Amino acid sequence: MARFLAERAATLALVLFGASILIFLVVRALPGDPAIAMMTQNATPEMIEEMRRALGLHLPLHAQYLHWAGSALAGDLGQSFTYSMPVRAIIADRFPVTLHLSLVALAIALLIAVPAGVVAARHKGGMIDHLCRVLAMIGISMPVFWQGLLMIMLFAVTLGWLPPGGYQPLSAGLGVSLAHVILPALALGTAYAATITRMLRSSMLDVLGKEYIAVARAHGVPEGTIVWHDALRNALIPTLTAAGFSFGYLLAGAVLTEVIFNLPGMGRLLYESILARDYPLVQGLVLLNVVVFVLINFSMDALYAFLDPRIRR
Repeated sequence: MARFLAERAATLALVLFGASILIFLVVRALPGDPAIAMMTQNATPEMIEEMRRALGLHLPLHAQYLHWAGSALAGDLGQSFTYSMPVRAIIADRFPVTLHLSLVALAIALLIAVPAGVVAARHKGGMIDHLCRVLAMIGISMPVFWQGLLMIMLFAVTLGWLPPGGYQPLSAGLGVSLAHVILPALALGTAYAATITRMLRSSMLDVLGKEYIAVARAHGVPEGTIVWHDALRNALIPTLTAAGFSFGYLLAGAVLTEVIFNLPGMGRLLYESILARDYPLVQGLVLLNVVVFVLINFSMDALYAFLDPRIRR
């Protein structure tokens, strides 16, 4: 098992290295010059060039990358052009908002997906199965930002039950905080619930067709015990991958949701930093998303190796 995890860690380290190069080059390919964006309209070419030197943009690309990558390895993601603050401090301030949103959204996704996937598999080919599959297809096909707008119109504007946006931390009270985060969490969670439902249904059908399930039925084991205990426990192993990557996507893909609901998280920060051509901040945010995916991937591999003896061998 240790050798397997060491090989996976080495592979993921190479992925992270390649991703850092790609992030750096893609960010540098963004149109516009940060030095010009930060100057007034009356700025002279000399003043713009001086600003470019102050920002380190006059150096060759490889020198800029080596400086950024070396600093990132030491935990220094640079200084934000826009906020004149360390990128690490800005991310630390915004990350709890996105983490809070993602955890609530993942909880909603699992609360919907696990019962729906199990029930759909248990009633394969029936009305309930078709209904779950249709709803899952709708959830996958409908854009998250469109769901968010519909929820604002219904629950905030029409019914007035919930606030249309903004954020309150848990320190403001559980009820107040949940009221502000539930709509964006529902918009994100229902979309990923559809993906997890389809994955769990497929895994459940595969497990329910195994020989040991037939033996358990032949020995008179109650169907509920077979489905919810024996089959679900084994079907959850591949579903963990979908749930893990869904959490990574939630952390990385909440840009439009946070913009729509006016949440001061990393998604909105990424949107604003791209508009401002804030290279260090964009690079730091995207690199953090990549690191999250790499860590989730490694965690899923470690969990597989722990649960499946065939991988350990």
